[in-house]
Amino acid sequence: MNYKIIHDEDALKAFIDWLPVCNEQEQYYLSLLARTKYLEEGHGFKSDKQQLKRFTSTKESMLEKIRQLECAVGAYTQRGISIPQEALALYISVNPRDLWKATFSSLVAFAQNIQANASAKNPHQEVMSAIQQSCSNKYYIDIDVDAKDPAILAQIKEFVNPSCLTVMETRGGYHVLVELAALDPALRKTWYPDIMNLPNVDQSGDNIIPVPGCTQGGFVPRFI
Repeated sequence: MNYKIIHDEDALKAFIDWLPVCNEQEQYYLSLLARTKYLEEGHGFKSDKQQLKRFTSTKESMLEKIRQLECAVGAYTQRGISIPQEALALYISVNPRDLWKATFSSLVAFAQNIQANASAKNPHQEVMSAIQQSCSNKYYIDIDVDAKDPAILAQIKEFVNPSCLTVMETRGGYHVLVELAALDPALRKTWYPDIMNLPNVDQSGDNIIPVPGCTQGGFVPRFI
């Protein structure tokens, strides 16, 4: 038996098609996490987020790279404990990452580690962290709504033109993606503080979000 990451392949393919096209130095950053908040007490893990895999991908190779995560149950472990299926959640940065910018950031990190004689640092993890932090073109601002209440979506639509919004239903609420290029110029100075003052708006910015069509702690996120 294998872990199941892809639950709705059509929704995943539609999401990949929706993502902005990358240039030659851009790729998307994805991360497979184990979230202990999705499990019952007594699971034995010490922190909520256990990072299992992280990688970059173009749009063209993304489906197959995600499919490769579906390895045998028990292959994902933390501190010798097998990660259960219901803890898994796949996330992505919907704004592409700039690999050329990340190259420079990695070189700086390497130099600082050498200067500090930090020989235990993992160079692969240093590079992946640099990629995660190297946002390229910022197409979207993500608004994380930490409650499944359609009234909040209606309030958000009062502060922006609805044509710039893409809404994803997640396990515990919504991710509302604001397309900056489609935002009404008359609202550019007011929309952000107005939305951030709404109840249950948890965080915003260049966040990672659950991948539509894929697992999120027993739930399958989808655009609505």
